[in-house]
Amino acid sequence: MLKPAEQTPLSALRLGELIQEAGIPDGVVNIVPGYGETAGAALAAHPNVDKVAFTGSTEVGKLIVQAAAGNLKKVSLELGGKSPNVIFEDADVEGAIPGSAMAIFFNHGQCCCAGSRLYVQEKAFDKVVDGVSQLASKIRLGSGLEPTTDMGPLVSQEQLTRVCGYLEAGYKEGAKAAVGGSRWGEKGYFVKPTVLVNTTQKMKVVQEEIFGPVVTAIPFRDVDELVAKANDTTYGLAAGVWTRDIAKAHRVASQLRAGSVWINCYNIFDPALPFGGFKQSGWGREMGHEVLELYTEVKSVCLPIS
Repeated sequence: MLKPAEQTPLSALRLGELIQEAGIPDGVVNIVPGYGETAGAALAAHPNVDKVAFTGSTEVGKLIVQAAAGNLKKVSLELGGKSPNVIFEDADVEGAIPGSAMAIFFNHGQCCCAGSRLYVQEKAFDKVVDGVSQLASKIRLGSGLEPTTDMGPLVSQEQLTRVCGYLEAGYKEGAKAAVGGSRWGEKGYFVKPTVLVNTTQKMKVVQEEIFGPVVTAIPFRDVDELVAKANDTTYGLAAGVWTRDIAKAHRVASQLRAGSVWINCYNIFDPALPFGGFKQSGWGREMGHEVLELYTEVKSVCLPIS
């Protein structure tokens, strides 16, 4: 049973058509479009559903856990993130800048593992912020059907309102936009790629998932300070570490509470690598050998040998 997000049902329905064309028998795969509070809630609570795999927000993930209590069905959750992307002063800064821009601006920031918290060691801070801001300013917004477009719109009016609301909350708490920082145009759901500075750990824009093209930039002095700041969140989905010191990279990676840590790269995926989060970023792992545990159950069968 596949229940797509209510904002994007057509691609899943097309998938259903292709499955039929491929000759897979009716009933093997079922597409169930609808709203979360109706179709999604019914599936999560149904006594004949033995397993739910959900990708989405942490808030909805908690509702699914509650609904699953009826028959104690298995639940795996791939939820939100507020992933730290860390650049040390000894990094290849020229490579880290475009890598960090892609980490947050990929898919208009609508990516659960987006590198939305940029931590840069003090000596490299200004250079990195300037570099990421310059790249952000060159991103061409527009229709995804136009070949000249680099970045399309957010998914909905609701998400546009949410992202702009976070920007306003950040400004009220003292944050400033090094680039972007507002809606783009008067039509459509576009937000300018944004780099926020003058941000602190307790701000909403630093603690909460925005799910848009907004990154907060914060300087740090040393490893201990960095690890404390990077782990200071309810999420733990992913992280990035940029440094030429590979021993330090592995030491920091081991201290970061995140399901995936990329070193001198970001958003690298492979079917062999398990993907999932710590803390409120979810339960279980997709991909890798670990994914098989989500969809199977162990059975012991014994018989006497005479």
